[in-house]
Amino acid sequence: MKMAGYVKFEVPKELVSKTYEAVTIAKTTGKVKKGVNETTKTIERGLAKLVVIATDVQPEEIVMHLPVLCEEKKVPYTYVPSKEELGKAAGIEVPTSSVAIAEEGDAKKLIDEIISKVNELKK
Repeated sequence: MKMAGYVKFEVPKELVSKTYEAVTIAKTTGKVKKGVNETTKTIERGLAKLVVIATDVQPEEIVMHLPVLCEEKKVPYTYVPSKEELGKAAGIEVPTSSVAIAEEGDAKKLIDEIISKVNELKK
């Protein structure tokens, strides 16, 4: 399957599972901003600890600016294959193209591990 144009690196399945888990934990014990507009605002305000972007978003232009903005603001980001699963992990009944974890809550250790692995993937 061809990767979307905005996807800068491939994320292994085990890391995807940990990412969904981190979003769910952060939703319960921290703060998660859902949707591309909220994600963008959270990055721009310097509040995002980790940004998660779905790779099945159509049209791609909806989320295309997020990796660039994250790089600019030095915010770690990763990808997951399903906007449906990302929505579920974030505790909403509809798909979401992206989320920003603003407060990690009990997911801090898991998020630190994800960030560390993502940094290795980007090298």
